[in-house]
Amino acid sequence: MIPMKEVTFMEMKKIGIMGGTFNPIHNGHLVIAESAREQFGLQKVWFLPSGRPPHKRETMPASRRCEMVSLAIADNPFFILDRRETESPEISYTYATLEAYKKEDPSTDLYFILGADSLFDFESWRKPEAILQHCSILAAFRRHGRQEEFFQQIDALNQKYPGKFFPLDTPSLEVSSQDIRSRVRHGRSIRYLVPREVGAYIQAHHLYEGGALGDEPSGN
Repeated sequence: MIPMKEVTFMEMKKIGIMGGTFNPIHNGHLVIAESAREQFGLQKVWFLPSGRPPHKRETMPASRRCEMVSLAIADNPFFILDRRETESPEISYTYATLEAYKKEDPSTDLYFILGADSLFDFESWRKPEAILQHCSILAAFRRHGRQEEFFQQIDALNQKYPGKFFPLDTPSLEVSSQDIRSRVRHGRSIRYLVPREVGAYIQAHHLYEGGALGDEPSGN
């Protein structure tokens, strides 16, 4: 039985939310979350595995993904697993989840953490204006690649939604869930790309072998 750290609503006034499929969670997710916590003085970062995300095909069962998240964050007292979307029978929309958070504790400042690619897709999400009523956006960038385009996008979004988007400086760590699934499928090592406990879990349960319940398009 894997011990779970579950979310509780206490005196937390500055909270980060790290949403995603986490199929599987990897070291890149953890680096981004820790960078956000440190740079923006967040009391906690809630990891929010998606339940039934829109625009996605069948993915790994939520119970498996939650177990991997729990294993990955177990040694960080600032990281908390929130199962609300995986326990809901409804399709998961970011704006609705954030609305629920704010109803439970209106005094909490929420910071939704996302990657650079998602920043460019943000306005295609369901009800982006409603999302921004309840949170600010921390967008992770790396010191190479599309950096100029990234800051142009930050500026453009802040002109439309003033003071809502902030750049999040993160170390360069090129890793993705899709790459990890591909590596497992082809018998390649994922060591140092995922926490050791997550790698052991994937191996023990034969996850992603043969490409089952793996690749899916992005959504919100």
